Amino acid sequence: MKKVKTSDKDELSEEYKRSDFPGGLVRGKYAMRLRESSNIVVLNPEVAKAFPNEQAVNSALLSLIDLAQKTARITKRSTRTAKKQAAG
Repeated sequence: MKKVKTSDKDELSEEYKRSDFPGGLVRGKYAMRLRESSNIVVLNPEVAKAFPNEQAVNSALLSLIDLAQKTARITKRSTRTAKKQAAG
C-alpha cells in the first residue's frame, strides 16, 4: 500500500500574511447575518438588577403581554359620524 501524501495546504499556518488572502480581509463580514439570526437581548444594567435570572424576565414579559391583550379595547369608528362630516 502506498502512503497518502498530505499537503501543506491542509494545515493551518502559524502566521498569515495579507498576501495569503487575495480577496482581501473584511472586518465584521458576518456581523449583520449574526445579528439578524441571533435572538440575544442585552438589558440595561438597571433592568438586569430587577431580575435574578432568565426565567424571571420571561415571566414578567409574558404577564405584561397578557395584561396588554386583556386591557386593549377595539375601537370602532362610527360610519354615521363620518358620513355627517363628509356631507357637510
